[in-house]
Amino acid sequence: MAAASAPPVSSTSSAPRVSAAGTVTIVTQTRVMAGKEVAFTAWQETVSAAAAGHAGFIDQKVIAASPPAQVDWVILQRFASMASARQWMQSDSRLQLMKSAQPLLMGNDDIHIIPDSGGGVLPAPVSAVISTRVKPGQEDAYREWERRIAAVQARAPGFQGYRIEPPIPGVQDSWLAIVRFDSDASLDGWMKSPERLALLAEGEALSTEVRARTVRSGFDQWFTTGGAAGAKAPPTWKQNMVVVLMLYPVVFLFGLWVLNPLLLTQWRLPFWLALFVGNVASVVLLNWLVPWASNRFSWWLQPAGGDTARTNWLGAGVIIALYAATMAVFSALQ
Repeated sequence: MAAASAPPVSSTSSAPRVSAAGTVTIVTQTRVMAGKEVAFTAWQETVSAAAAGHAGFIDQKVIAASPPAQVDWVILQRFASMASARQWMQSDSRLQLMKSAQPLLMGNDDIHIIPDSGGGVLPAPVSAVISTRVKPGQEDAYREWERRIAAVQARAPGFQGYRIEPPIPGVQDSWLAIVRFDSDASLDGWMKSPERLALLAEGEALSTEVRARTVRSGFDQWFTTGGAAGAKAPPTWKQNMVVVLMLYPVVFLFGLWVLNPLLLTQWRLPFWLALFVGNVASVVLLNWLVPWASNRFSWWLQPAGGDTARTNWLGAGVIIALYAATMAVFSALQ
């Protein structure tokens, strides 16, 4: 296995939710051969069903690749404990599934097990997952080097969080760092910054291999978290309500003022092409409108005191009222 318009995200869940205190996430990043995406999606459903029947399984999320910005698929599998995650990793059913998937994949997978109790775990608007194989005997020097780079990257624009996980004997040999930023531009700026490149040059003598991959998910790039390290994105249902609030007027007004009178009537474009132009225009506009709306609904998307039933109902009621008002106005324009 392995992972910008928002890439498709699918998820499955089994067993009741448990406290995050002992849970772990298996993060797998893989690259699928061109033309094999449909087959890989079907195979992933089989993996999901097999994992759901495994002891300790909580849920799974699949983040599809979105070339050229993200060429990897990412699979996040949560288990109730490190022991249950290791049992799944070593199970015969998983090994057989992995063997059957080899004709669909290219390159090597990156697979890591991450305890969920720390900050900075996936998903985030954009994250870099960096695995480093440290030379024997250089562990203390590597920890010191990591402290230095962590201090510098914390000052980088758009930085949202960072965590480092040491190797797990018998499971993974590499050190794992997860760096979270608020946008592609911020992450790219840090990854290519002179400060980071200089530190990487200093750390070359400590490691034998360093691999970095980028992960994005869902609508998260449209919803800011205030820059707080470890802050969680708003619940998906709230994000979707805000997206619909902005999407409906964009689609309606574009159709009323541009699609029908200009693209279809004056320019006589075929409907399939005019619809494509409309979709592109809608996505571009949403990249401006959704952040604007999310800032004004921040009191509801991420309440300062945590999610409360009263705040949830109030915010949902306001948005539903805005839906109704928008439809009333648009009905008069036709």
